[in-house]
Amino acid sequence: MGKIIFVTGGARSGKSTFAESYCTENGKNLGYIATAEALDEEMKDRIKKHQIQRGGSWSTYEKSLKIEDYITDIMNSHEFVLLDCITMYISNMMFKDNLDFENISVEKANEIEAEINNSIVAILEKTKKSKGNLVLVSNELGLGIVPANKLSRIYRDYVGRANQICAKYADEVYFVVSSIPMKIK
Repeated sequence: MGKIIFVTGGARSGKSTFAESYCTENGKNLGYIATAEALDEEMKDRIKKHQIQRGGSWSTYEKSLKIEDYITDIMNSHEFVLLDCITMYISNMMFKDNLDFENISVEKANEIEAEINNSIVAILEKTKKSKGNLVLVSNELGLGIVPANKLSRIYRDYVGRANQICAKYADEVYFVVSSIPMKIK
Protein backbone atom coordinates (compact mmCIF):
# COMPACT_ATOMS: atom_id res chain seq x y z
CA MET A 1 0.00 0.00 0.00
CA GLY A 2 1.19 3.46 -0.92
CA LYS A 3 2.49 5.90 1.61
CA ILE A 4 1.61 9.62 1.44
CA ILE A 5 4.07 12.34 2.42
CA PHE A 6 2.66 15.89 2.51
CA VAL A 7 5.03 18.88 2.27
CA THR A 8 3.73 22.39 2.88
CA GLY A 9 5.19 25.83 3.56
CA GLY A 10 5.37 29.34 2.18
CA ALA A 11 6.31 30.40 -1.34
CA ARG A 12 10.00 29.83 -2.09
CA SER A 13 10.48 28.13 1.27
CA GLY A 14 12.31 25.13 -0.22
CA LYS A 15 9.32 22.77 -0.33
CA SER A 16 9.99 21.36 -3.78
CA THR A 17 13.72 20.95 -3.14
CA PHE A 18 12.99 19.06 0.07
CA ALA A 19 10.33 16.93 -1.65
CA GLU A 20 12.69 16.06 -4.50
CA SER A 21 15.44 15.12 -2.03
CA TYR A 22 12.99 13.00 -0.04
CA CYS A 23 12.14 11.06 -3.20
CA THR A 24 15.72 10.61 -4.42
CA GLU A 25 16.96 9.54 -0.98
CA ASN A 26 14.20 6.95 -0.55
CA GLY A 27 13.65 5.56 -4.04
CA LYS A 28 15.15 4.99 -7.46
CA ASN A 29 12.23 4.71 -9.89
CA LEU A 30 10.82 8.25 -9.70
CA GLY A 31 7.80 9.93 -11.25
CA TYR A 32 6.92 13.61 -11.31
CA ILE A 33 3.40 14.96 -11.83
CA ALA A 34 3.71 18.55 -13.02
CA THR A 35 0.52 20.55 -12.52
CA ALA A 36 1.78 23.90 -13.87
CA GLU A 37 0.93 25.01 -17.38
CA ALA A 38 3.42 27.12 -19.32
CA LEU A 39 1.00 29.94 -20.11
CA ASP A 40 3.47 32.85 -19.93
CA GLU A 41 7.20 33.54 -19.97
CA GLU A 42 7.49 33.66 -16.17
CA MET A 43 5.89 30.23 -15.78
CA LYS A 44 7.99 28.81 -18.63
CA ASP A 45 11.10 30.00 -16.77
CA ARG A 46 9.92 28.49 -13.45
CA ILE A 47 9.16 25.15 -15.12
CA LYS A 48 12.58 25.12 -16.81
CA LYS A 49 14.33 25.80 -13.48
CA HIS A 50 12.43 22.93 -11.82
CA GLN A 51 13.37 20.59 -14.70
CA ILE A 52 17.05 21.51 -14.41
CA GLN A 53 16.97 21.05 -10.63
CA ARG A 54 15.41 17.56 -10.95
CA GLY A 55 17.70 16.35 -13.70
CA GLY A 56 16.82 13.65 -16.19
CA SER A 57 16.21 10.66 -13.92
CA TRP A 58 12.49 11.37 -13.40
CA SER A 59 9.56 10.29 -15.57
CA THR A 60 7.46 13.44 -15.98
CA TYR A 61 3.69 13.54 -16.38
CA GLU A 62 2.14 16.89 -17.24
CA LYS A 63 -1.33 16.71 -15.69
CA SER A 64 -3.08 19.98 -14.93
CA LEU A 65 -6.60 18.51 -14.44
CA LYS A 66 -8.28 15.20 -13.54
CA ILE A 67 -5.19 13.68 -11.94
CA GLU A 68 -7.43 11.10 -10.29
CA ASP A 69 -7.95 9.55 -13.75
CA TYR A 70 -4.21 8.87 -14.13
CA ILE A 71 -2.89 8.45 -10.60
CA THR A 72 -3.24 4.66 -10.27
CA ASP A 73 -1.19 3.90 -13.38
CA ILE A 74 1.45 6.48 -12.46
CA MET A 75 1.67 5.28 -8.84
CA ASN A 76 1.97 1.62 -9.84
CA SER A 77 4.78 2.45 -12.29
CA HIS A 78 7.06 4.18 -9.77
CA GLU A 79 8.51 3.70 -6.31
CA PHE A 80 8.05 7.42 -5.50
CA VAL A 81 5.92 10.01 -7.27
CA LEU A 82 6.15 13.74 -6.57
CA LEU A 83 3.01 15.78 -7.25
CA ASP A 84 4.03 19.44 -7.45
CA CYS A 85 1.82 21.18 -6.56
CA ILE A 86 -1.66 21.07 -5.03
CA THR A 87 -2.03 24.86 -5.04
CA MET A 88 -1.47 25.03 -8.82
CA TYR A 89 -3.82 22.09 -9.30
CA ILE A 90 -6.54 23.94 -7.37
CA SER A 91 -5.93 27.07 -9.44
CA ASN A 92 -6.25 25.02 -12.64
CA MET A 93 -9.57 23.60 -11.48
CA MET A 94 -10.87 27.02 -10.42
CA PHE A 95 -10.15 28.72 -13.73
CA LYS A 96 -10.89 25.94 -16.23
CA ASP A 97 -14.34 27.45 -16.95
CA ASN A 98 -13.25 31.12 -16.89
CA LEU A 99 -15.61 32.03 -14.05
CA ASP A 100 -15.73 35.49 -12.48
CA PHE A 101 -14.82 34.74 -8.86
CA GLU A 102 -15.37 38.33 -7.75
CA ASN A 103 -19.06 37.93 -8.58
CA ILE A 104 -19.57 34.19 -8.06
CA SER A 105 -22.48 32.97 -5.95
CA VAL A 106 -21.82 31.18 -2.67
CA GLU A 107 -23.56 28.10 -4.08
CA LYS A 108 -21.33 27.97 -7.18
CA ALA A 109 -18.19 28.58 -5.10
CA ASN A 110 -19.20 25.69 -2.81
CA GLU A 111 -19.86 23.47 -5.84
CA ILE A 112 -16.38 24.16 -7.21
CA GLU A 113 -14.78 23.48 -3.82
CA ALA A 114 -16.62 20.15 -3.59
CA GLU A 115 -15.29 19.22 -7.04
CA ILE A 116 -11.75 20.13 -5.98
CA ASN A 117 -11.95 18.22 -2.70
CA ASN A 118 -13.52 15.17 -4.38
CA SER A 119 -10.65 15.10 -6.87
CA ILE A 120 -8.04 15.36 -4.12
CA VAL A 121 -9.70 12.66 -2.00
CA ALA A 122 -9.83 10.37 -5.05
CA ILE A 123 -6.11 10.94 -5.69
CA LEU A 124 -5.27 10.16 -2.06
CA GLU A 125 -7.52 7.09 -1.80
CA LYS A 126 -6.19 5.64 -5.05
CA THR A 127 -2.64 6.29 -3.83
CA LYS A 128 -3.31 4.39 -0.61
CA LYS A 129 -4.29 1.35 -2.72
CA SER A 130 -1.30 1.58 -5.06
CA LYS A 131 2.25 0.23 -4.88
CA GLY A 132 4.05 3.56 -5.02
CA ASN A 133 4.54 6.35 -2.51
CA LEU A 134 3.24 9.86 -3.15
CA VAL A 135 4.95 13.07 -2.06
CA LEU A 136 2.53 16.02 -2.30
CA VAL A 137 3.65 19.66 -2.28
CA SER A 138 1.36 22.55 -1.40
CA ASN A 139 1.60 26.14 -0.26
CA GLU A 140 0.46 27.28 3.16
CA LEU A 141 -1.55 30.40 2.34
CA GLY A 142 -3.41 31.13 5.56
CA LEU A 143 -0.59 32.55 7.67
CA GLY A 144 -1.10 36.20 6.75
CA ILE A 145 -3.86 38.77 6.80
CA VAL A 146 -7.30 38.13 5.30
CA PRO A 147 -7.06 39.01 1.58
CA ALA A 148 -8.88 42.14 0.45
CA ASN A 149 -10.61 40.63 -2.60
CA LYS A 150 -13.11 37.80 -2.92
CA LEU A 151 -11.07 35.74 -5.41
CA SER A 152 -8.07 35.64 -3.08
CA ARG A 153 -10.23 34.74 -0.06
CA ILE A 154 -11.90 31.91 -1.97
CA TYR A 155 -8.55 30.60 -3.21
CA ARG A 156 -7.02 30.78 0.29
CA ASP A 157 -10.01 28.90 1.70
CA TYR A 158 -9.95 26.22 -1.02
CA VAL A 159 -6.23 25.63 -0.51
CA GLY A 160 -6.48 25.67 3.29
CA ARG A 161 -9.23 23.08 3.38
CA ALA A 162 -7.54 20.94 0.71
CA ASN A 163 -4.32 21.04 2.74
CA GLN A 164 -6.27 19.78 5.75
CA ILE A 165 -7.50 16.84 3.68
CA CYS A 166 -3.97 16.07 2.47
CA ALA A 167 -2.58 16.21 6.01
CA LYS A 168 -5.35 13.92 7.30
CA TYR A 169 -4.53 11.25 4.70
CA ALA A 170 -0.76 11.68 4.97
CA ASP A 171 1.50 9.27 6.82
CA GLU A 172 4.06 12.05 7.24
CA VAL A 173 3.67 15.85 7.12
CA TYR A 174 6.51 18.36 6.80
CA PHE A 175 6.37 22.14 7.15
CA VAL A 176 9.28 23.84 5.38
CA VAL A 177 10.61 27.25 6.43
CA SER A 178 13.74 28.77 4.84
CA SER A 179 14.74 25.35 3.45
CA ILE A 180 14.42 23.75 6.89
CA PRO A 181 11.89 20.88 6.97
CA MET A 182 10.10 20.31 10.25
CA LYS A 183 8.29 16.99 10.61
CA ILE A 184 4.92 17.69 12.23
CA LYS A 185 3.28 14.30 11.69
